[in-house]
Amino acid sequence: MTATPDLAAAVLRPATRGDLSAVLALLADEERVVDPAGVSVGEAHERAFAAIEADARNEVLVLVDGAGTVLGCLQATYIPGLGKGGAERVLIEAVRVRADRRGGGLGRALMGLAVERAKARGCALVQLTSDKRRADAHRFYLGLGFEASHEGFKLSL
Repeated sequence: MTATPDLAAAVLRPATRGDLSAVLALLADEERVVDPAGVSVGEAHERAFAAIEADARNEVLVLVDGAGTVLGCLQATYIPGLGKGGAERVLIEAVRVRADRRGGGLGRALMGLAVERAKARGCALVQLTSDKRRADAHRFYLGLGFEASHEGFKLSL
């Protein structure tokens, strides 16, 4: 673990095409730091990122330090609904913080900023899923005030 970065210098912003390899590096391995320079950005990644970027209800957000290094990321999908008085909800997925920067509050900052962004948009609910094998992540989300209120299901196609 490296020294705790200055959280005051961390900024949450929408990812740009230039951040794509850094985001893919974070998603590639949760347990170690993957060098973005060695990450292959495929045509499918390019198409997916372009679709997310073009959709006002989807965004990949990155947490960057003062030097512009991507320290964390998540994807937010804003979902209109009839429940909660017709308010939107946000689904947060693919939450990652660099393996060498964990434990210093970056994950808490990343999620806190994402929740504030959702509130500013008028969302009434934040929801997320987490793999059942990720016990540390579950403790983290519970510590942020999330409740394990639903059982989720997925069907791979």
